[in-house]
Amino acid sequence: MEAQKTAVDAIVALTGCDRAAVTEFIRRFYLAGVKDPKRLTFKGLQAFARN
Repeated sequence: MEAQKTAVDAIVALTGCDRAAVTEFIRRFYLAGVKDPKRLTFKGLQAFARN
């Protein structure tokens, strides 16, 4: 759970995207088995930087 919070906080701070959208995206990755906060943050930044 802490990994999700860390990743969401970092992505929202760096991109300014909507917190709800970021949370949903990160939760999907977390449930898929990605537990490392750095990996979650990296994947989230990749996805939200494109938008």
